[in-house]
Amino acid sequence: MDSFRALVVDRQGDSLSVKVQALTLDRLPEGDVTIRVRYSGVNYKDGMTVVPNGPIVKHFPHVPGIDLAGHVAASNDPRFKEGDEVLVTGYGLGVSTYGGYSEYARVPGDWVVPLPAGLSMKEAMALGTAGFTAALSVHRLEEAGLAPGQGPVLVTGATGGVGSAAVSMLAGRGYEVTASTRKEEEHGFLQELGASEVLAPDALRMPEGRALHRERWAGAVDPVGGSFLPHVLGTVRYGGGVALSGFTGGADFATNVYPFILRGVQLLGIDSVLCPMPLRKRTWERLTGELKPSGLLSAIAREATLDELPDALDAILRGEVRGRVLVAL
Repeated sequence: MDSFRALVVDRQGDSLSVKVQALTLDRLPEGDVTIRVRYSGVNYKDGMTVVPNGPIVKHFPHVPGIDLAGHVAASNDPRFKEGDEVLVTGYGLGVSTYGGYSEYARVPGDWVVPLPAGLSMKEAMALGTAGFTAALSVHRLEEAGLAPGQGPVLVTGATGGVGSAAVSMLAGRGYEVTASTRKEEEHGFLQELGASEVLAPDALRMPEGRALHRERWAGAVDPVGGSFLPHVLGTVRYGGGVALSGFTGGADFATNVYPFILRGVQLLGIDSVLCPMPLRKRTWERLTGELKPSGLLSAIAREATLDELPDALDAILRGEVRGRVLVAL
């Protein structure tokens, strides 16, 4: 093999170039395991890597893609051998080192997860970082005491990757799910995933000057954050939790202590990047069974090629992506 294709981001002054280029294996970073990548996915964080002067990538040229699935092409790690099916999400992939938008990738062996039986590489990346984050959110909420039958569970940003996966997972587990989205045209899509109610975000706002409102949600999955998070916290039922995993609505929010000290509400931070390997593997195992979204490939994923990636990255930043975009390499 003389060369392979990758999406390369390079800085030119204050602007970035984003284009498909031919690379050779000696351009890949150091690592124990070289992977022939078959699939990756498009995440909001990937979109941030192509924003000029963005906060995600510090060194250029760079290959984005914070998740990948493929076959081991070469390994110096005794845990993996040529031909093994594997996946990688999080750690420094696509941020501090070259990522999944490349036909070949090289990573430390400690980042690699054997592909669980019962999950294809395509399905694994239809889930990807977004599905993994949604599964961690459900796990943390249940660990904090959430169970079916306690009342409706709210999912914000429900047409996005994390949100749509969470709606399907929760519904499949027997929860009553309320989905929140600004996109009226997507109500049918969310109901197909299992949402029993779909609300516009404005319906979640509390009356002006109120610190708490009537208890409504048994729990919430929130990949949005920002100004709506205080309203969610103020309407969660006593002892309930909010699993917070993103900031598409902004990184800052202003709230008060009342939900925490008067209702015992728990704000649960979800970290899919440095999630410990034992929990990471257990979560991927759950994604082969009880947390595997119904109709995963048809309901959540659509495909893009490397050449179509720049448009897909722009679209996710504009909030125009429904569910997951699957990248076929």
